[in-house]
Amino acid sequence: MTNDTISDMLTRIRNGNLVGHKVVKIDSTRMNYQLIKLLRAEGLIRQYETVIKDGRHFIFVYLKYSTNPTRPIIRGLKRVSKPGLRVYVSSNQIPTVLGGQGLAVLSTSKGIMTNFQAKDERIGGELLFYVW
Repeated sequence: MTNDTISDMLTRIRNGNLVGHKVVKIDSTRMNYQLIKLLRAEGLIRQYETVIKDGRHFIFVYLKYSTNPTRPIIRGLKRVSKPGLRVYVSSNQIPTVLGGQGLAVLSTSKGIMTNFQAKDERIGGELLFYVW
């Protein structure tokens, strides 16, 4: 078990995409659930479901691929803020990822949101990761 559940989640999704898995199993935490829900709303994963197995909670994430089954929708994931070095941005410092082609995911006082939503709300927060 790792202390950084967000990095663990991103690594499992990244590895699942690299080898072409349809489903990856992630430990269920409130933060992971909100992040997966955001990825689903942005159309980066097909779907997810929560499962209780042997008294532990898991999230099964169904990965999404383009028409070519070896080409995942999520091309890259990069963790920005880590437990040892937190990265915070104000509303005017929110980065764009790949010229607007990717997303930056932030944890704000109004919940988890993308860089586009945070710019619209004019709110900053902790910059969690980039996805493209």
